[in-house]
Amino acid sequence: MTSEAADRGDWSRRRVLGLLAGAAGLAGCAGSDEGAGSTASSPAADAPTTSSPDTEAGAATESTTAAPSPRTGPRPLYIGTYTSAEGGGPGIGVATYDARSGRVAGKGTITGVPDPSYLAVHPDGRTLYAVNERTRGGLTAVRLSDRRVLGTRSSGGEAPCHLSVHPGGRWLLSADYGSGSVAVHPVEESGALGERTDLVVHRSPAPGPGQDGPHAHQIVTSPDGGHVLAVDLGTDTVYTYRLDESRGTLTEVSRARTRPGAGPRHLTFHPGGRYAYLANEADNTVVVCAYDPGSGRLTPGDPQTTGTGAGTNYPAQLVVTPDGSYAYLANRGHDSLTRYAVEADGARLRLLDTVPAGGDFPRQIALSPDGGLLFAALQRSSAVSVFRVEAGSGELRRAGGAFASPVAVCALPL
Repeated sequence: MTSEAADRGDWSRRRVLGLLAGAAGLAGCAGSDEGAGSTASSPAADAPTTSSPDTEAGAATESTTAAPSPRTGPRPLYIGTYTSAEGGGPGIGVATYDARSGRVAGKGTITGVPDPSYLAVHPDGRTLYAVNERTRGGLTAVRLSDRRVLGTRSSGGEAPCHLSVHPGGRWLLSADYGSGSVAVHPVEESGALGERTDLVVHRSPAPGPGQDGPHAHQIVTSPDGGHVLAVDLGTDTVYTYRLDESRGTLTEVSRARTRPGAGPRHLTFHPGGRYAYLANEADNTVVVCAYDPGSGRLTPGDPQTTGTGAGTNYPAQLVVTPDGSYAYLANRGHDSLTRYAVEADGARLRLLDTVPAGGDFPRQIALSPDGGLLFAALQRSSAVSVFRVEAGSGELRRAGGAFASPVAVCALPL
C-alpha cells in the first residue's frame, strides 16, 4: 500500500465486515458496508466549520452511578462517520435533540476531521475528541465553544477505533485496532493533546481462531478510577493496566481470557463497579464478568445468548441504564437491540426481548445522560434512530423517524 493510499484512509480490514458478514475472519469497530478503496478525499485540517457553536455541552460516560436530573430544551448530539467511505460525510455531524420527545435536528458539520469513527467528550464538556480511523492513525481535539479543530496527534498505531478520557481529565486513552496497541496522550489546559506518553502493543497471547494478530478494540477506565481495561478482539483477552497519573504510563496488572474465538469487542461496567458486561463479536454472546477494584482482576463468567437466534449476528456494544436496572445490546446482522434485566446487584443478566433497531447494522448505541433516550448509529442505513426508555420497565419505544446522517457509526448525546 502506498503512503498516498494510506493517507486517503484506504486501510480497510476493519471495513470488510459489511461485505463479508458471513465469511471467516472478523473486522472490528465499524466495518464500512461500502468496503475498501474509496477515493473520496478528506477535508483539510483546520477547515472552517459549517455551523454556529453550541453554548451547552455536558460530560458523557458509558455508565454513571446516578441518573442526572432531566434536562429541557435542545441538547447537543455529535455523530461520527467515515469521510473516506463512499457516501460518507465531510466530518463530525452536529445536531441537537429534545430530551423529552427525542426529536433530532441537524446543525451542520465540523470539518477538518478525517474518518472520525468514534467520539468522546472531556469531563468538563469543553472539548470533543475523535479517532481518525486510518492506517496512520490519529486523534483529533475539537473545542466545542467555537468548534475549532485544536490539532491532531498520531495514535502511534493503525486504525484507532476507540478512545476515552480518564476521569481526572488529564489523559486521553486510545485503542488501535489495526496494530493491536493502546496509547496514552496528555490533555493540555486548552483541551489540545500533547505528545504521546506511552504505547503498549498486545504481543501475547497468540491470536485467537480466525484472527491474524491482536486487535485492540476498546480502552476504558474502571468506575473507581483505579484501573484501565483494554479489550482485544484478536487475542480474546481483556488486559488490565494501572495508569501512572504523573507520567502517563501503563503497567499491566492482570489479564482475563475469554473462550477461544469469542472475539471480545466492548466492555461496559455496572454502576456499582463490581461487575462488567462483555459483548463478544465473533461468537455472538455476552458475558457477565466479576471485577475486583483492588487488584483490577476481571473474571469472565459463562457465555449467554443475545436473543438473536441462529442467524449471522455480530454484537457491537452494551450500555447500562444510570440506575443499573437494564442493559441493552446492539446487534449487527439481526439489526436489533436486546434488552436485559440486570439482577443480583449487577451479577446477573436476564434476557427480556429484542426490538428492531430501526435500520441496518447498528454499529454503536448510547444513552442520553439522564438515561431517558437511547440512540443507535445505523451504519448501513446512514441514520441515527432514537428510542424512549420507559421508566420502570426499561422497554424501548421508537421516538419518531430516524435522523439521516451519512454512514453514521457513532452517536454521542450530551
